[in-house]
Amino acid sequence: MNDQAHGDGAQLENLLLFLQQSRGFDFTGYKRPSLERRITRRIQMLGIGAFEDYRDYLEVHTEEFAHLFNTILINVTSFFRDAEAWDYLAREVVPQILQRKADGGLVRVWSAGCAAGQEAYTIAMLLAEAMGEQEYRERVKVYATDIDEEALSQARLASYSPKEVEALEPQRLERYFDQVNGRYVFRSDLRRSVIFGRNDLMQDAPISRLDLLVCRNTLMYFNAETQAKILARFHFALNGDGRGNGTLFLGRAEMLLTHGQLFTPVELKCRIFAKVVPPSRRAPPLPADNGNGVDTNSNPRLREQALEESPVPRIVVDANGALAMANARARVLFSINAKDIGRPLSELEISYRPVALRALIEQAHAERRTVTRNSVERRFPDGQVQYLDVVVAPLFEDGAKPLGASVAFVDVTRVTHLQEELRRSQEEIQTTNEELQSSNEELETTNEELQSSNEELETTNEELQSTNEELETMNEELQSTNEELQTVNEELRIRSDELNHLNAFFTSVLGSLRSGAIVVNGNLDVLMWNHRAEDMWGLRADEVQGKGLLNLDVGLPVAELRTMIRPCLAGESDFQEVTLDAVNRRGKKIRCHVTCTPLVAGSKKRDGVILMMEEA
Repeated sequence: MNDQAHGDGAQLENLLLFLQQSRGFDFTGYKRPSLERRITRRIQMLGIGAFEDYRDYLEVHTEEFAHLFNTILINVTSFFRDAEAWDYLAREVVPQILQRKADGGLVRVWSAGCAAGQEAYTIAMLLAEAMGEQEYRERVKVYATDIDEEALSQARLASYSPKEVEALEPQRLERYFDQVNGRYVFRSDLRRSVIFGRNDLMQDAPISRLDLLVCRNTLMYFNAETQAKILARFHFALNGDGRGNGTLFLGRAEMLLTHGQLFTPVELKCRIFAKVVPPSRRAPPLPADNGNGVDTNSNPRLREQALEESPVPRIVVDANGALAMANARARVLFSINAKDIGRPLSELEISYRPVALRALIEQAHAERRTVTRNSVERRFPDGQVQYLDVVVAPLFEDGAKPLGASVAFVDVTRVTHLQEELRRSQEEIQTTNEELQSSNEELETTNEELQSSNEELETTNEELQSTNEELETMNEELQSTNEELQTVNEELRIRSDELNHLNAFFTSVLGSLRSGAIVVNGNLDVLMWNHRAEDMWGLRADEVQGKGLLNLDVGLPVAELRTMIRPCLAGESDFQEVTLDAVNRRGKKIRCHVTCTPLVAGSKKRDGVILMMEEA
């Protein structure tokens, strides 16, 4: 049994690798139990034995990829799903976002994993109600993304059936939707602020500078490692500054128990979290009153100007190697203009003159320390020489992810004689750093001891979270299957109504005939018996339905009909007739003229015969 399970697991991994290589869909970060259930469901529908056989089937039938992706990518969503959470968002979070944007700034929202668009339009309705429609149209951008192109196409149409909008209040339905051909279409003027596009959360770059990020019941489909990567991207995407941090809105199965360094709960019950900004990223607070009655916070330009007018020329290079900032002294010293900001450092003269900066920046990042190149010679066209100390300081986020580097150019032309003293100072600083490092190691040892005490609790929490996510995943799969079954039931009901209508039509036709009509199948069992036949032979339709014609006890010598029925069933004849002596239900002797024609199906197969009887 274990060998079989291992073999199935290997086949599943090979199938996922094939999907990634052939179609660019990377499902390797998805939880295996859910993937296995969804793919197995599709395989069973096709009657295929194993994952390996299904891979061969995909290579031959390329149209099957679309069906498989629709099976794997569960698009279960609705307007205002989990209404209590949406109410809290509208009541507490949205007003805070708008308060931070009181200066008229753009409000940016990302609906990740938007499926057919209901949650993206739900956000649009909430913001339109909070801001007013005119302000909404001018200031709001809702970016809605998904990996499923078919779902995105439906979302762009913004057209929903009555069942899909039944969760909406009548007032909202009337205000935000137009009725077109029996469907409800979201208003076009408000829809322009909602931008749909494909985005793979595991591979594609996140949308940035967000005030609100909505990703509900999507993370639960990914394994823990992939969840961590996606949440790190979400953390980068959200705003975080002195005015407030961006908000993350998740689904009810997603609690972020092990990601407290990235997000902190705002309302855990509703799964609403705020971005955590590390202290090293925050500007140090200034006292509101410096003792002289002057409010320094009321003049932020003072701090900016102080940095700009620093006597030390300084530039900042970001993680991509582009020039991010240069203060006034640096711009004058190296002839940097405004157009150079944002350009790759490699395209600027400062990258190699007076020293190869890129090599120093790479060294600083590699060694994770400040790198100094002393007494770098810089010659001017007029023959003058300037000596600079070039100090490259790496900038890291949380001590791990590189943000860029700060490069300072210290003019040491006039203070060469102080170099020895500066070197001794650097040695003292190094000693201090070593002492600090030693203290840090002691603290790390203490932290490890504390961490070991919490490991069991964290492990239990992770197991519970994983179980909760798996149950929610199965719940959505069941909901998706239920919706499919409801669709099938509706189709069956429509077909059943059509069939009943058709049967009633045929019954009406047969009932209107002045001749007795009997329809029998290939076994000569009675399928239909009209009212004229009842009147002639005294048996009701329900008494003869399904019984053999030749076994009926009526005044018609039915045994003599065999010779005329067989040629019609065998395809030897298309018409037979005979006149027989018979006795009707009143006991009166009559001459009965009987005609026989074959009952031909669409495939020209003869499924029975039609007998027409009338008095001669």
